[in-house]
Amino acid sequence: MIGQIAMSSYGAAAVGAGSGSDTEIDLGAGAVYQYYHTPWTEIRASLDAVAAAGYDAIQVPPAQRSKRTWADPEPRGYQPIDHLDFDSAFGTESAYQEMVETAHEHGLAVIADAVTNHMAEGVDFDQFPHFSWGDFRHEGPIRDDEDDWELQHRDLEGLPDLRQESAHVRDVLESYIEKYAEMGVDGVRWDAVKHVSPAFFRDYANPWAAERGLFTVGEVLHGAVPYCEAYFETGMTVMDYPLYFTMREDVFHRDGDFNALDGAGLVNRDPGRSMTFVSNHDSPPPEYEELAHAFILTYQGYPRVYSKRFDIENETISNLLSIRRRFGSGPALTRHLDSACYVFEREGSLLVGLNRADDSRSVTVDTPWEATTLRDYAHTGPEVTTDADGTVELSIPSVDWVCYAPR
Repeated sequence: MIGQIAMSSYGAAAVGAGSGSDTEIDLGAGAVYQYYHTPWTEIRASLDAVAAAGYDAIQVPPAQRSKRTWADPEPRGYQPIDHLDFDSAFGTESAYQEMVETAHEHGLAVIADAVTNHMAEGVDFDQFPHFSWGDFRHEGPIRDDEDDWELQHRDLEGLPDLRQESAHVRDVLESYIEKYAEMGVDGVRWDAVKHVSPAFFRDYANPWAAERGLFTVGEVLHGAVPYCEAYFETGMTVMDYPLYFTMREDVFHRDGDFNALDGAGLVNRDPGRSMTFVSNHDSPPPEYEELAHAFILTYQGYPRVYSKRFDIENETISNLLSIRRRFGSGPALTRHLDSACYVFEREGSLLVGLNRADDSRSVTVDTPWEATTLRDYAHTGPEVTTDADGTVELSIPSVDWVCYAPR
C-alpha cells in the first residue's frame, strides 16, 4: 500500500500502486500529470503516453456524482450531489475503475480529487441522499476572505457548507474515502482545504487516508508560508502556493528577479512534502511558463504539470522529466544568483542554469567535478570542461536553461 509519501527531503520513494498491486512506483522521481474536465475513457486511452513521457502519477477530477454536466460551465465535479455514487459526467464507476487499473499496469499512481467542504449550490437539501438541513452550517456567504472563521464556517461561492464536526457528516465522508480506496486509487487531493478546519484533517481525514494506505495532498490556496505550513502538521503534503505566487508575480516574467526564489515557498522548508506547480485550473501561469517548468522539474519537491497547458507528449516537458529522473536527486545548492540568472546544483548530480534576460549570459560557478567534461542534457549549450579546481563557465541562452551533468 502506498501510505503517506515516504520521500526523503530530496528524492523519491518506492511505493505500492493501489490496493493489492505488486507494482512499485518511485513517487516523486517523475511528476504528476493533472487532468481536468477529461472523461475516464479518454484518460485511460492516454496512459501509455503518460508513462512514456516520464510521469509517475496522474491526478484526476472528482469521481462522485455532481451537479454540473457537459452542458454547464466549468468546473464540473466540484459540486457534489452524492459522494457515494461514482457514476458522473466523466463516466461510469466501472470506467473509473478500469482507468485506475490501466494506470497501474503502466506503473502510474492515481491521485483522486476529494471534495469534503461543501455540496452543490441551488439544490434542495432533501435532494442530497446522505445529508439533510441539519448537516450544514447556514452561516451565509463568505464576506471577508482574510477571516479564518468565515473561510471555514460560511459558504464558498454559494456552495452549502458541510458541518464536519457532525459525526454523521464524517461517517459519510469516510465512506467516500473508503470507496476511493476500494477503486484502487493511491492517493487523494483534498479540495478547498483552507475552508475546512485543520483539526478535521489532523484528527479525521488524513488518518482515514493513512489507514487505507493513501497518499494525501492538500489544496491550501494561500500565499503565506506560515499559513500553509500549519497544514503540514495535519499529516498531508501541501500544494506550494507560496512558491507559485512568487514565481508568477516576482520571477518568471520580463521584469522578474530570480533573487525572489532564494528560500521561497514550502519547497525550501520541507521539499519532501511540497507539491510544486506552475499553473492549474484555478491559477494561470507566469509569462515565462516553460522557464518556470524548467525550474520546478529540476528542483526539489514533487512537481505537477497541468494537462490544459501542456500535451502529454510535449518534447520540452518530456526532456525535463528525463533529466529529473536521471539526475534530480540530492539537495539543491545555490551556485549563482542574481536578478537575471540562477544556477543551482542537485548535489553531486546535476547543474541547472536559468536565464530570464533578453540576451545570453555567462557565469562562472563552482562544481564538485574537477577537470571533468559536462554535457548539457537540455540541448541548448555546448559541452564544457571544469577546471582543476572544479570551476566552470556556463553560457545560458536568453529566456532558456541548461542542465549539465558528467557525460
